[in-house]
Amino acid sequence: MVERYDAVVVGSGPNGLAAAIELALHDLSVLVVEGHEQIGGGTRTAELTLPGFRHDVCAAAHPFGPASPFLSRLPLTELGVEWVTPPVSVAHPLDDRPAVLLEGDVTATAAGLGEDAATYRRRIGPLAAQVDDVLAGALGPLVRWPQQPLAMARLGLAALPSAERFARSFRTVEARALLAGLAAHSVLPLDFAATNGVGIALALAGHRNGWPIVRGGTARLTAALADHLTSLGGEIQTGQWVRNLDSLPRSRAVLLDVTPAQFGAMAGDKLSSRVRTRLVRWIYGPASFKVDYALSEPIPWRDDRLTATATVHVGGTLEEIALSERAAWEGRFTERPFVLLTQPTLYDDSRAPGGQHVAWAYCHVPAAWEGDATEAITDQIERFAPGFRDTILATHSMGPADYERYNPNNVGGAITGGAATLRQLIARPRLGPHPHATVLDDVYLCSAATAPGAGTHGMCGHHAAATALRKTFGIRS
Repeated sequence: MVERYDAVVVGSGPNGLAAAIELALHDLSVLVVEGHEQIGGGTRTAELTLPGFRHDVCAAAHPFGPASPFLSRLPLTELGVEWVTPPVSVAHPLDDRPAVLLEGDVTATAAGLGEDAATYRRRIGPLAAQVDDVLAGALGPLVRWPQQPLAMARLGLAALPSAERFARSFRTVEARALLAGLAAHSVLPLDFAATNGVGIALALAGHRNGWPIVRGGTARLTAALADHLTSLGGEIQTGQWVRNLDSLPRSRAVLLDVTPAQFGAMAGDKLSSRVRTRLVRWIYGPASFKVDYALSEPIPWRDDRLTATATVHVGGTLEEIALSERAAWEGRFTERPFVLLTQPTLYDDSRAPGGQHVAWAYCHVPAAWEGDATEAITDQIERFAPGFRDTILATHSMGPADYERYNPNNVGGAITGGAATLRQLIARPRLGPHPHATVLDDVYLCSAATAPGAGTHGMCGHHAAATALRKTFGIRS
């Protein structure tokens, strides 16, 4: 039977669209199949609370967006994407002292760390001096000879320790809290090996290009990627859930923007019992619980320097954050969770009517947790912004089950495609020179369950497509 397409991509998140674009750029015919009526995966925007209040459903701030080697070479500006970069990348409030800020360069950030200023410059400065090489290496598969070996060696030495060990090498409460908040994006206990790598990469992204948002909402990025794909001749079909690989149109290659769990279900009896066992052992890690707020006015932070950013880490000290992340991993919930918050309307007034605002806040909870963290998240914000409750017009909450219904890739409510443990970083999702290739010929994974992992950067899709180009089509990209 003649193939209808050169490649079929299942899933229209940023990685699925990136894979499709990379293939279409090489003059291959590509179809993207999406189960939802709306494309986007983790990059959708919707009126979740009140009419006119536009909330990013998942991803909101994008530290790796402009730094992405793939996204940065696309004509996103011409396609309507405007990166809006606040003056400060991240702010981290503390109870009894001024907030600590991750600013646009190493020197300015170090200036706020008191006696740790020199240590921060010494530890982070050399990496920041090679930031493009370091981030390009960090956004690639780990099991390969790096194109920037010296930069990657420096990053490896900084990334391998646990975040807690690295943070405790600093003396001040401010430095320890800042580093802990960055590393908590790993969604792992902070005493796990290599958790420091996530924090370091996020700090470097902040020093390179800030932590931007997309004017109008993250869905604008999705729309731009889709428009670029269709301009290259690609097709997108929505409202078609794929339950079995055999239901797909004939093609030479299939790329799946799904996790190992969905791949196992789609492949069915094509997989051996040994492979199925390996897929079942994939660890997804803690889940997320998110609250969207429609607000009558900006969050009334006690420290008004927090208005210099759209992103705030709400969690207090290193010790508090470590307890929160450990609890989620061990199946417990703490009433003082570490909260990741964005308030995009400080820098994008198109998202709410009449001078009003939206805010987005989530914390990590146990996998498949059935509780309600709405009040705990609100309490944490109120702790650093007295009077916050009085500004709330409406809320919308999403727990682990809601996340999984919204996107089956969010297994148990986990939004990272799989825990970024050291083993699952090196073998993501399998060990070898072609980690995106599956055991099935010409079938590839391109989701956040593959290298380099979670984030709005499209690099998982780019790398999967590059592998498919070499292995299936004999094309070197």
